[in-house]
Amino acid sequence: MAETLEVKELADVAVRFSGDSGDGMQLAGNIFSTVSATVGNSISTFPDYPADIRAPQGSLTGVSGFQVHIGADQVYTPGDKCDVLVAMNAAALKTQYKYAKPGAAIIIDTDSFKAADLKKAAFETEDYLGEMGIDPDRVIACPITQMVKDCLADSGMDVKAQLKCRNMFALGLVCWLFDRDLDIAYNFLKEKFAKKAGVAEANIKVIQAGYDYGHNTHSSVANVYRIETKNKVPGRYMDITGNKATAYGFIAAAEKAGLKLYLGSYPITPATDVLHELSKHKSLGVTTVQCEDEIAGCASSLGASFAGALAVTSTSGPGICLKSEAMNLAVIMELPLVVLDVQRGGPATGLPTKSEQTDLLQALFGRNGESPMPVIAATSPTDCFEAAYAASKMALEHMTPVILMTDAYVANGSGAFKLPNLAEYPAINPPYVPEDMKGSWTPYMRAENGTRYWAVPGRQGFEHILGGLEKDDKTGAISTNPENHDLMTRKRQDKINNIPVPDLEVLGDADDAELLIVGFGGTYGHLHAAMDEMRAAGKKVALAHFKFINPLPKNTAEVLKKYPKVVVAEQNMGQLAGWLRMKVDGFVPYQFNQVKGQPFVVNELVEAFNAIINK
Repeated sequence: MAETLEVKELADVAVRFSGDSGDGMQLAGNIFSTVSATVGNSISTFPDYPADIRAPQGSLTGVSGFQVHIGADQVYTPGDKCDVLVAMNAAALKTQYKYAKPGAAIIIDTDSFKAADLKKAAFETEDYLGEMGIDPDRVIACPITQMVKDCLADSGMDVKAQLKCRNMFALGLVCWLFDRDLDIAYNFLKEKFAKKAGVAEANIKVIQAGYDYGHNTHSSVANVYRIETKNKVPGRYMDITGNKATAYGFIAAAEKAGLKLYLGSYPITPATDVLHELSKHKSLGVTTVQCEDEIAGCASSLGASFAGALAVTSTSGPGICLKSEAMNLAVIMELPLVVLDVQRGGPATGLPTKSEQTDLLQALFGRNGESPMPVIAATSPTDCFEAAYAASKMALEHMTPVILMTDAYVANGSGAFKLPNLAEYPAINPPYVPEDMKGSWTPYMRAENGTRYWAVPGRQGFEHILGGLEKDDKTGAISTNPENHDLMTRKRQDKINNIPVPDLEVLGDADDAELLIVGFGGTYGHLHAAMDEMRAAGKKVALAHFKFINPLPKNTAEVLKKYPKVVVAEQNMGQLAGWLRMKVDGFVPYQFNQVKGQPFVVNELVEAFNAIINK
């Protein structure tokens, strides 16, 4: 009889699944994330897609990765390096081993390490472990392909269909290593393949086989570990990606405002999933239109806004360039519109599947004329819900287009999301023109806060025309008067400047930090983790992270000038630092800039920040 293994508790662990694009690594990672989030663990994920649409099988450029970091307490990043690496073929081992910790356990499918596989992966010898300096004692070498074939021999599936289940064997083995309940994975598969019961049954059978393999062989490279959840908050949780959370945030805002939701969009990586998700929710009053190009997507949304809907258009950086003319039209017409920019690597087509923060100055200034727009940046996959709600509320209540910035890292990554109670969210009250203004109202009459009143078509006595030519402040008629144009320009700018946003919060050693770390958007987790590591080492460090970028929080200058040293860290060449220098007199920060298409590495941040402190 097999001996009983000791189950050890860990605070956190990172697992990286890697293989060919067709090996289902994203699905395996998503299921493991769902299993972990459902039991209450904190999670952070990083899907790392290849840029090739379909690279040759077994090639180095076609490797797809998915890293998930799970923890008993809050985890802020997917982890710099993983504790367990799953490499489904030789190319995956060759390219992904650099992401493994020195003592990491490595799971390989030995059936995918034949001579031809090694040649494709540019190995020079058949001793691939020795060539890479990997200790064989850390490797769980398993003939996964053959075992899957044996497991499904009686299934009636052809060999190609059987091999699509290989990822589930690796997942089952990982679930055994971390003492995971397979019932959650089974339910996930039954729901995903609800119309293909045979496929669901086959995958479930293979997961169990992988789990049993670990249990029966006691693959002792890694013991059985458990990550218990601390500080559990009651509620219903789900593993949610940033793009899905963004879609849900828009739906929630429309529901709260009592409006229909309209999305006009043109597909583009990595924003397309928002279009896909919203298209599933017609029953909630959502209308989605896949338009013929980017400007049409934005212009159709502007038409929906004029008609009285919560209007959204979604894209990535190259699409923002193309939408800019219609975005400008929204500025001069003063209509509510949310423009979602899921940033990716640029310029031009650049790195479609990789993540950057290089669209900030485009969001702030990328239009002709004085064209002010609020800019909000989501800080994490789950914060995408809050940011989408906030952007919608701001657009509707202040009659302005709002740019909501996420990026490929937070959009494709996921976190444990506590389903919100919409009753607890702030009301959304658009500035509809009062009925008693009938007969005296003109299109650019404003409420006390400078916001133009909204007259939805269909209200008798409030018929009006809007357009791209400058309008007279009093009558709403076309005007080329110089003084009127100056007045209208200032009123549009003042309206944005006076939008209330929360104060900038300082985390960590807020009172006496020797270094203040500053960032925005999706780098929040990595900068927070770097701060935590430095504070644990005895350094006095604080973090101020911007979610609201235009207008800036009222206390921005006070915070930035309080500390002896400030470093602005961003995934571009210094765009936030430049914006802050424009807005805060005498602000001259240190800068940490990377443009690699990959998330920050916490150890690199700590090293750079310590060097600044020691100067």
